[in-house]
Amino acid sequence: MKSALLYSLLALPAIHAAPTGTNPPLRGSEDLLGYSPSNTMSDKQTDDIPYVPVPGQTDTPDMGVYLDFEDADSPQPMRGDTGGTDPGPRNENYDRINSDKLAPPGTDSGQTINAQWPMGLSHNRLGLSGSGWARQENEVVMPAATEMAGVDMRLEAGAYRELHWHLASEWSLVLNGSCRIEAVNENGQTFVDDVSEGDVWFFPPGIPHSIQALDDGVEFLLIFDDGTFSEDNTFLATEVFAHQPKAVLAKNFDLPVAAFDDIPEDELYIFPGTPAPANISEQNVTGAAGVVPREQTYSYHFSEQPAHEVQGGSVKIVDSLTFPSSYNTAAALVTVHPGGMREIHWHPSSDEWTFFISGQARATLFTAPSTATTFDYRPGDVGYFPMSNSHYIENTGDEDLVFLEVLKTDQFTDISLGQWIGSTPKQIVADTLHLPQSALDRLKTQKMYVVAGGNATDA
Repeated sequence: MKSALLYSLLALPAIHAAPTGTNPPLRGSEDLLGYSPSNTMSDKQTDDIPYVPVPGQTDTPDMGVYLDFEDADSPQPMRGDTGGTDPGPRNENYDRINSDKLAPPGTDSGQTINAQWPMGLSHNRLGLSGSGWARQENEVVMPAATEMAGVDMRLEAGAYRELHWHLASEWSLVLNGSCRIEAVNENGQTFVDDVSEGDVWFFPPGIPHSIQALDDGVEFLLIFDDGTFSEDNTFLATEVFAHQPKAVLAKNFDLPVAAFDDIPEDELYIFPGTPAPANISEQNVTGAAGVVPREQTYSYHFSEQPAHEVQGGSVKIVDSLTFPSSYNTAAALVTVHPGGMREIHWHPSSDEWTFFISGQARATLFTAPSTATTFDYRPGDVGYFPMSNSHYIENTGDEDLVFLEVLKTDQFTDISLGQWIGSTPKQIVADTLHLPQSALDRLKTQKMYVVAGGNATDA
């Protein structure tokens, strides 16, 4: 490319060239305007771009199988007889992991909301003295995700997420490691528990709480019931103290003013601390109000709940039916075996906020009346599917796909496309969709949640 450009510059007529030994001016001459017999044309070839189609790329566009560009030397935006070559400039790293953006299925139409955000593109907020970090997804980076926002947070061993509260409710899944969580409710009842990988907690708006990593450190996912939520707007204990007159603090706590001489001048947010005692009872502080009642507890040991096995993987659900405190957040942890997919479905009572934990996937979001866009997902990505907009989530890799579906509602519910069609009189289905009798006889009336691969390539 550089040599072709140099050739073109050397071939320019003398009238276009700067005088020998001088630096060309910032702007060219008026002789460059419009047509002139002296204009030169680039002879660089852009049609002869060598590439090898990946499996499925020459199929008819509406077949829409996943195109694996991971090892392709030159992935091209082509499906069947549609598209064309791309000589660049472009970032082929993005193209290789987002093949459904580069060469979308022929069934895509128009542009839905952006239903994908990689946490890896979120600005990372670093804790003090190597104590951890946090990065978030909200409306700033994903404008259509109006109902929920998420934070991926890491605390090193002994580190704190400092004492704080939010205007939004906080639902969390521990991704790895373990931590101690503590809270006090409006009745003065106290709560403390140790949670580890796979466990869940929920703190309602305004309930002050803290989080401290135990010996192995911890990483957890936080979901808030407000798409505008930002970690930068949290109510922090350090800030509350820093913005009260010291005379007022002394009066409030019945302490001498000197007791507040060393309070932090700025927030701590994430910071190193004294390791938590191994015996949790040492931190089980109670007053006259006692502890938070078991039926109102803020933690649920989801890791100990067995998964419900289905045809192509497994599903387990946690919502207010088993975790009463989580009155406005419901979730499903879904595992999809290679070749399988979370069946086509939609949620009639909530948007869906999805976090991809492991494996790789794709999903097609369909928005009425005729808009559909397909997205590709990797670990650490967020997906967002608006209420009653249908979608599937397909495992496009060779290992188990694991992801978390979160709804802003008290109970986890969905509508299964397969169950709807299978439970509708066959005459109506045949008249509407023109399915053959052999297909009608195989329709299922039960919800599958996850389906295994099998007939996608059958003639």
